[in-house]
Amino acid sequence: MAEQKTLFQIIKFAVVGAINTAVDLSVLNMLIFITGIASGFYFSAFKALSFAVAVLNSYFMNKYWTFAVNSKKKEREFSQFFIISVGGIILNVGAASFIVNAVPDILNTSPQIWANVGALSGTLFGLTWNFLGYKYFVFKKITK
Repeated sequence: MAEQKTLFQIIKFAVVGAINTAVDLSVLNMLIFITGIASGFYFSAFKALSFAVAVLNSYFMNKYWTFAVNSKKKEREFSQFFIISVGGIILNVGAASFIVNAVPDILNTSPQIWANVGALSGTLFGLTWNFLGYKYFVFKKITK
């Protein structure tokens, strides 16, 4: 039964992750479109901002839907969520920035496409970290 519950949580987390990826990429691409900048320092700053917007959305969706927690210790819970998310943003932005700025574009795509390849790669690194941290640290239900 516990395995089935975890499987449903993973499926819900994947749906939330897909929505958050869309939010992340939408904000990132809007910033790239507005500025015309798709690499370097500003790419990293844009990626951090787009990820932060997606993380805020993630908190509410994961809290109330994926893990269905109605905690009364909201400040502590959000602090824990923030700590896990900081780890996620470091992994996400670090991997994305490394790919965009240090890995040669072997696909010979446009800078905008390569920025999205980097962003999606960063998402994969952050995904695993965030699921485990949210499930076992932030939204862990205490059994009596």
